Amino acid sequence: MATRHGLRAPSFEQAAEDYSDAVGGAMSGSSLRRITLGVGEEMAEQKEIEAERASAPARRGEDPRFRRVARQAPILGQANVSTDGTMIRLRDEGWKEVKISAISQVEVQPPGAKQASSTQRSGSEPEHRRPSRRQEDPEVHLTAHSYCAGLWDADELGRHQYAEGLRRSIDQVERLSSVNDGAPRIERTTLTNVPEAVQIVDWSHASGRLWAVGQAVYGEGSDKTKAWVEANLDDLWAGQGWAVVGALHGLQVDQCPVPDEVR
Repeated sequence: MATRHGLRAPSFEQAAEDYSDAVGGAMSGSSLRRITLGVGEEMAEQKEIEAERASAPARRGEDPRFRRVARQAPILGQANVSTDGTMIRLRDEGWKEVKISAISQVEVQPPGAKQASSTQRSGSEPEHRRPSRRQEDPEVHLTAHSYCAGLWDADELGRHQYAEGLRRSIDQVERLSSVNDGAPRIERTTLTNVPEAVQIVDWSHASGRLWAVGQAVYGEGSDKTKAWVEANLDDLWAGQGWAVVGALHGLQVDQCPVPDEVR
């Protein structure tokens, strides 16, 4: 319990006060810090052992059915693995990049299922919303998340991602996807660990890229930009990536040199 408070509160001192209020016993911020960091170190050591075991070369005579990492909360049916990076500020060290992977269960529901469920719970009609491209499509939700993260380079993240994938049994799911921002290092890590995964550039980055191209060619805020981008977004949502590629190749760019957004 002390460790949970140490992880969730904004400071160890605040967590210690919350702990004392909850259980009636005294706990100093320094003690809580020591306990929390000690548990964290033990968990990190265990994760490193798992990553080393998972990535080690096959041993002579090793049973291929042997699970190098014990199953825990295995995913059935469909799974997704996503990778990204974020910046955090460390005491006495400044800003550092944390690389992180999330592994999730994929749940697909009929169109409007979530909206209908919300209406039944509230007993009222949903507020009018602007129609979206998702209106007639199945709804996809990610649940049962687990994570691996650290101040690692891409290769080190790959080792831990592979071990976490074995722990969640994504090597045995029926379908596997990887939604990410399309960065080359992420593509390489995913191809190495789960080559069977269908890699998908997330909608925010894909649509943002098309808007950048449209604005560079036809001008920011112009009707021609909006028409070109919206038409290609419709094709992209419909899974017609070939049509989007064709539209990009067919652009008539009068600027010299060609804008970086179009390259």
